[in-house]
Amino acid sequence: MGLALAAASFSLAACGASSSASGEGSASTSSSSSDTSSDSSTISDATDTSDQPTGPYASGVHHATIEVTDYGTISVALNANVAPITVSNFADLVEQGFYNGLTFHRVVKDFMIQGGDPNGDGTGGSDTTIKGEFSANGVKNDIAHVRGTISMARSSDYNSASSQFFIVQKTAASLNGRYAAFGNVTDGMDVVDAIVDATADKGDSNGILPKEDQPVIASITMVD
Repeated sequence: MGLALAAASFSLAACGASSSASGEGSASTSSSSSDTSSDSSTISDATDTSDQPTGPYASGVHHATIEVTDYGTISVALNANVAPITVSNFADLVEQGFYNGLTFHRVVKDFMIQGGDPNGDGTGGSDTTIKGEFSANGVKNDIAHVRGTISMARSSDYNSASSQFFIVQKTAASLNGRYAAFGNVTDGMDVVDAIVDATADKGDSNGILPKEDQPVIASITMVD
């Protein structure tokens, strides 16, 4: 299944790569999508789930820096009190060096930039998929998809997120409760804007950039 986050007019089936490809996530904000949010009686705090991780990134707020070659540094705060599974997974991949040398393969102006795919085309991920921490999947998560939010891409399978993440350039309220937001940019939105300005017009109809135009993630580092 494709791993691209779709812009407002895209359906799930139109999000990037072929639905037969293996991988992680398509976010749709189509107004025609049905409301799949869980009833409030079925929503629990993430800390109450059986999937609760352990380790240094299972709680608290942690910080990371994303170094983008030729663009600069994006600093993010990651909230494990809200999304412990997502933050732990992201931090584990960071500490493995998984993201170093990967790219932002998908850029959609006034929506988001998406990266973390080893295939560079929206079809790839790590060896692990994780539980989606959002209300439509029965998990309380009140981080809104406003400008600067960092969140996880996924396919139509709620528990398919792996390594691909996106940073919201412009508020996308229709993603709230449907994708696992797990933090926010604290510095470097000018870098996000610069990436969009330099590359958004080079992508295909889904925003997938040619390999030679994809901004390179030189490294991601956990600060604390």
